[in-house]
Amino acid sequence: MASWRFLACLGVLSAAAVHAHGGLMETQSYTSRRGHPEDQVMGFSRGTLISRDSGSSWRWVCAEAMGYGSWTPERYVWLSSGELLTATGKVLLRSRDGGCSWAPSPAFQDAWVTSLAEHPTDDTVLYVATGRPAVSNLLYRSEDGGETWTPTPLKRDAVFSTVRVAPSDPKRLYVSGWMGYAMYLFRSGDAGQTWEDLPRAFSGPLEGAYDLKLLAVSPAHPDVLWVRVSSLRAAGNIVYTVLRSDDGGRTLTSVLEVDEPLVDMDVSADGQTAWVASYTRLYRAREGEPFLPLPLPTGNACVKRESGALYACGSTWLHDWALARSTDEGNSWEPLFSLREVQGVHQCPAGTPVSGLCTPLWPQLAAQLGAPVSPAPPDAGTPGEQPPPKSEGCGASAGSAGMAPLLLVTLLSHGRLRTPGSCCRGRSGRC
Repeated sequence: MASWRFLACLGVLSAAAVHAHGGLMETQSYTSRRGHPEDQVMGFSRGTLISRDSGSSWRWVCAEAMGYGSWTPERYVWLSSGELLTATGKVLLRSRDGGCSWAPSPAFQDAWVTSLAEHPTDDTVLYVATGRPAVSNLLYRSEDGGETWTPTPLKRDAVFSTVRVAPSDPKRLYVSGWMGYAMYLFRSGDAGQTWEDLPRAFSGPLEGAYDLKLLAVSPAHPDVLWVRVSSLRAAGNIVYTVLRSDDGGRTLTSVLEVDEPLVDMDVSADGQTAWVASYTRLYRAREGEPFLPLPLPTGNACVKRESGALYACGSTWLHDWALARSTDEGNSWEPLFSLREVQGVHQCPAGTPVSGLCTPLWPQLAAQLGAPVSPAPPDAGTPGEQPPPKSEGCGASAGSAGMAPLLLVTLLSHGRLRTPGSCCRGRSGRC
């Protein structure tokens, strides 16, 4: 186990193209509330950003109020009931009041919650995988929106990295995991009552492969899925490989190799187009074609397909948007949000953690982002409101002095060196 951790950190430190989260503050994910598209949430390297007006305005929830420490949330689920859940890799956090207060689920105690997945049509049905090293881990199922959890029969002495539900067949579940250099992929066809341990049959040589993680299951075909593995090469660098299976995970074929960690993936409703986000780029492949990088975004990326559109994270510091939407599969982008447009702290009642902990921290963050320091009026978040004007150039923003050294390094090198700590706390996994 120790050797795997060392190799993972070594690879992250030696990568040539380094992700934005090692230095600049960036967005990390995008999710909307089921049945209520006006409610949206973005993962952020300093907490969470929330919009209650279809993205017209965004406000900040600080990490201190959420209480997740260095265990950054990788995936949010916003239930139709209005409750928010996220798995941080350490705990399952839940907010019952729209993000104003957060509490860890008491169901897991010392178990580390690594992955959260929802049923495609019934969000009272949820799944959670645990992944604490050196102990037995389990997959849990909830049928009441996460209020209570029941363990499924899947229990292994392995770190479970991801659970996914096949959108076209909710009874089909997949769970990925690892233990040292051993990699695992499990499949269930009856909503988790029985499980098949799938062989790790790669179509080509992947020397030094480890850390298998499930990325996505096709919305159209429950047997089509994609996984990611990391491989330590003889030169000492780490290559990240996306593999596709067309037979329910029995065999896997390499379809993409990159030299930086992969963040997430999404697939079109018909299963014919797939997008993979690395820390700095977005790749697209149509059926029968190879993955190719899209011109944008650069410097920071995530991807989410929703309601016929594609949403992507971007870098405010490189191309002036942190979230954009595409209606042509990523050929062109409509900027939706820049970090300079954050409108202050999420509006919460006095006495809530967000009000008490985030409010005194906002002036410093606003200065770093170049966002308005004074909170907007209470009605500023209503639909139809015009967003604040964007800053014109680095010197025009209040936060340009604080961001200039980092931005200069970024533009000169087109890459950012990670600190040893960031390789153990970033989205690539925990060392």
